[in-house]
Amino acid sequence: MLGALDTFARRHLGSGEDDIGQMLAVLGIGSVDELIDQVVPAAIRSKRPLQLEYLSDTTQGESELVAALAEIAAKNKVYRSCIGQGYYDTITPPVVQRNILENPGWYTQYTPYQAEISQGRLEALLNFQTMVADLTALPLANASLLDEATAAAEAMAMCVRVKGRGARGAVRGAGFFLADDCHPQTINVCRTRARSMGIELVVGSAGDLNFERGKEAHGWESVDFCGLLVQYPNTYGSIVDYSALVERAHAAGALVVAATDLLALTMIRPPGEWGADIAIGSAQRLGVPMGFGGPHAAFMSTREQYARKMPGRIVGVSKDARGKPAYRLAVQTREQHIKRDKATSNICTAQVLLAIMASMYAVYHGPKGLKRIARRVCLFASILWHHLKMLGFEVGERNFFDTFTVKVNDADEICRAARRVGYNLRCVDANTLGISLDETTTRADLDAIIKVFGGQGYAIDPVDLHIAIPDNKLRSSEYLAHPVFHSYHSEHELLRYIFRLQSRDISLAQSMIPLGSCTMKLNATSLMLAVTWPGFAKLHPYAPADQAAGYAGLFANLASWLAEITGLPAVSLQPNAGSQGEYAGLLAIRAYHESRGDPGRRVCLIPVSAHGTNPASAVIAGFDVVVVNCDARGDIEVDDLRRKVDQHRDRLGALMITYPSTHGVFEEAVLDICKIVHEHGGQVYMDGANLNAMVGLCRPGEIGADVCHVNLHKTFCIPHGGGGPGMGPIAVAEHLRVFLPGDPLAPSENQKSSTGPVSAAAYGSPSILPISWAYIALMGAAGLTRATKIAIVNANYMAKRLGDDYAVLYTGRHGRVAHEFVLDCRHFNVSAAVEVEDIAKRLMDFGFHAPTMSWPVAGTLMIEPTESESKAELDRFCDVMLAIRAEIRAIEQARSDLHDNPLKNAPHTAEAVSASLWSRPYTREQAAYPLPWLREYKYWPPVARIDNPHGDRHLVCTCPPVEDFNE
Repeated sequence: MLGALDTFARRHLGSGEDDIGQMLAVLGIGSVDELIDQVVPAAIRSKRPLQLEYLSDTTQGESELVAALAEIAAKNKVYRSCIGQGYYDTITPPVVQRNILENPGWYTQYTPYQAEISQGRLEALLNFQTMVADLTALPLANASLLDEATAAAEAMAMCVRVKGRGARGAVRGAGFFLADDCHPQTINVCRTRARSMGIELVVGSAGDLNFERGKEAHGWESVDFCGLLVQYPNTYGSIVDYSALVERAHAAGALVVAATDLLALTMIRPPGEWGADIAIGSAQRLGVPMGFGGPHAAFMSTREQYARKMPGRIVGVSKDARGKPAYRLAVQTREQHIKRDKATSNICTAQVLLAIMASMYAVYHGPKGLKRIARRVCLFASILWHHLKMLGFEVGERNFFDTFTVKVNDADEICRAARRVGYNLRCVDANTLGISLDETTTRADLDAIIKVFGGQGYAIDPVDLHIAIPDNKLRSSEYLAHPVFHSYHSEHELLRYIFRLQSRDISLAQSMIPLGSCTMKLNATSLMLAVTWPGFAKLHPYAPADQAAGYAGLFANLASWLAEITGLPAVSLQPNAGSQGEYAGLLAIRAYHESRGDPGRRVCLIPVSAHGTNPASAVIAGFDVVVVNCDARGDIEVDDLRRKVDQHRDRLGALMITYPSTHGVFEEAVLDICKIVHEHGGQVYMDGANLNAMVGLCRPGEIGADVCHVNLHKTFCIPHGGGGPGMGPIAVAEHLRVFLPGDPLAPSENQKSSTGPVSAAAYGSPSILPISWAYIALMGAAGLTRATKIAIVNANYMAKRLGDDYAVLYTGRHGRVAHEFVLDCRHFNVSAAVEVEDIAKRLMDFGFHAPTMSWPVAGTLMIEPTESESKAELDRFCDVMLAIRAEIRAIEQARSDLHDNPLKNAPHTAEAVSASLWSRPYTREQAAYPLPWLREYKYWPPVARIDNPHGDRHLVCTCPPVEDFNE
C-alpha cells in the first residue's frame, strides 16, 4: 500500500492479467508457467533465480529511479574539453535535439529495409551522403559507419579487396601503411583488425614512404602495400600536403585513404581534390554530443568504381511503380544474410539516428553557416596560437585548422593547472601539449587558457584576425549546392521539414514492428531522459578518469548485471554494435587458442540458421567458415555436427550458435552440441540475438557457452534508431577474461589484452548505456523474468491464432514456439502467384511494418511480438494477416485477378487511390480501407512499390535535382 505508485514493469508489459488469461485460454493451458514448461527444456532451465536488485525497494518507481540516475550523472565532472583527437564539443540545435534525438517517431524506427515506409529517414540519410560526398569531394558516400577508428579499419580492408586479395578478405602478405600521426585510437583499432585478417600493417612516418627505395632500411622490403592511411589534418593539427605522396602511391598501385574532419573541409582542400581514393572520419562535431565516446556517425566516401567494395549501407534513388522518384537501400546484395562469409563487412547496423542529426545540422546551417562556424573556430585557434607564441612558447608553424601543439617544460603540471580552472588539455608527451578548440569556444575560454600558460589573458590584436591556414591549402570549390541545404535555415522551416519526413515513415509510434530476431520493444520515455543530460552527454572519452566517476559506477553495475543474466563472469562494454560484439568475442576465442600454443584452430562451425552477421564476423576475425546443416525441424543436425567436428578436430576453433534458434525454438540437443564442441577442443560462441527468450529462465554460461554477446538495442531497450545506434557487449567465461578488448589509447606493447581494442572509445557508446541500466534497474529480477515469459506467451498466442491459415514452420516437442515463430508462405507462390514480398507490401496498406522477410528461410515471415505489445495490438496484427490470407484465398479461388489484385499492387498511395482514373478490378475501398478501423487512423505509404533493379542499374546516391520530383 505504501510502495511507489509509478512502478515500471506493469507499464512495460503490454497486457494485463485479464488479457494474459484470455491468451492462455486460447492456448488451452491454465498458467504462464505451464506454457514455459512446454517451451523451455527442463535440462537448460537455470537452478537459481536472478539477483539484480539495485535499490533495497525492488518495487521502486520511475521517478525514484530517474532521481537516482541524476545523482550518478552528477558524479561526472563536465570540464571544457580542449583534448580534440577526433572528439569536439558542439552545439546541438535544440530543434534537432527535441524533434529527432528525443522524438520516438525517429528513434524507434527500424532499419529501412522496407523502403516504401522509410522514405523520411532515407531522404535524411541521402542528405547525409550528399553532405559527405560534397565536403570530401568524393562522389559516393555510405549512410554511416560506427566510429572513425572502425571506419579506418573498414577502409583498410576495402583497399585489400579492391587490390584483388580475394573476396573473403585478406591473405598473408597484403600490406597496409598507416601514418604515425593518425589518432592513436585509429592506429590501435587498425592493428587489431589487421592482425585478425592477416594484413601486414606498417606504422611509420608518411614522409619515409616511397614504395621503392628505402624499404629495406625500414624493414619493409617484403611488404606489398595495397593502400595507406593518412590523417588530414593530422592528430597534432597540421594540414599536410599529401599530393606528392598520392602520386607515388598510385604509381605503385596503392590506394590512399584520408581520415579527415568535415568541419575543417569547409575551409581546406578536400581529399578528393588532392587525389585520395577513400575518405573516412566522424560526423560527431556536426551537432552530436561527445557522450564520453558515442554513439556517433562515422562516414566513408570513395570513387564510384568502388561502390560494390564499400562496406556499410548506401541509400540510392530509384522510382516507384508510378514512375515517381523514391529512395531505397542500393546494391542490396551486399547485405550479410545474402552474402554471408563473402560480405564486404560484418556491419549490419550503422549509426542512422546520429547521421540524421548530423545531416540536419548541415541542412539547418547550410554551406554559409558551416563556413561561418568553421572560420570562427579557426580564428579562435589562431588567436590562442598567437598569444602563446607571444608568451615565448614553441607552438609550431601557422598551419592548422583548430588544433596545435605547444612545447612546455612539464606537460602534466600545466594540464593539472588547466584542470583546476575547469579545462582539459591533451598531454601528447612529457613536454608537448595539444590544444583543440571547437564551436562552443568563447573569448572567456581563451582568457582562461592564456592565464594557465602565465599570460595576462585575452587581448584583441589586428594580427589575431588572420586564420592559420596558408592560402595554398584553402578550399576554393563549392559544396552543399543542393536546395535542401539552402531551404530550411529558420527553425520553423526546419521543424516542418523534420515532421514532414517523420510522417513518411513507420515507427513504433504508429504500430508494432513484429520483426523476428530484432526484438522491437518499448523504449520507455523514462529510460531515454538521461541521454541528453550534460553529465552524460558532454564528457570527452579521453577525459581523466576522476572526472567520470558516475560513468564508472554505472558501467560496473551494468557489467555485473549482464554477467548475472548470462552466467558468464567477465563482461566488456566496448563493442558498439552486435556485429562488433561477435567480432570481439571471436577474437577472444582466437587469442585463447593462441595462448595455448594452438594457433591453427581457425575453423568456425556455423549452422545454416545462424544470425546474418555470424559468417562475416568469423571471416574478419580470421576464421575459416564451415557450415553445419539443420534438419527438417530446423534444429542443428547433430550427426552432421559430429562429422564436421571430427573432420576438423585439429583445427576446430569455435561453434557459433544462436539460441533459441533463428527458427524460433529451443533446441533440446543444445547441451550435447556444446559438449561435442568442447570435447574436441573448440569454444562455443552464443549469439545473443534471441536473449529476450532466456533472461531469468536460463543462462548461456550454464548451457555451455564460452562467449555471448548481448544486443542492448534488442533485449535491453536501447532504441534501434532507424538502424543504429546499437551496443553489443560481450560476456565471457573466466578463462577468456584476459582476452577481452583492450584500451584504445594504450600502445600495442602496453596492451593488457592480446586482442587489442575493437572500438575507438573504451566503453563503445557510453551515452546510451544509461538506457539499459535504467531498464534493468526498474524491472528488477522478477520483472525481467516476467517479461521473458510474456514474450513467449505473446508469440505462442499469435502462432495459435494464425496457425489455421498459415503454416507455422517450426515448433518444439509440444507444438510450441519460443518468443518468435516462422510462417511458411512458400506455397502461396504456387497457389496464387503471391510471393512473401507481396504480403510485406500489402501490410503497409494496413499501417504495419512487415515481419522479417525470407530469413532464415526464403519465402517465410518471422514474427516476434515482444512482451511490450498489448493483446489488442497483437489481435490487430493477426486480424490484418487473416484479412491478407482471405485476399490470397480469393486469388486461389479465381475471385480475384491473378496479376491485378490488392497484393500485387500494394502498397496503395493516397495519390493512386484518389486519382480521377481507377482501372483496378477491385474497389478503391478495398485498396485503402480493407478493415473498418483504418477509417479512424490511416497511415498512407508515401510511394508505391519501388523498382530496386532500376536503382541499381542507374546508381544515384546523392540528392537528385528537385525537378525530378515534379514530373
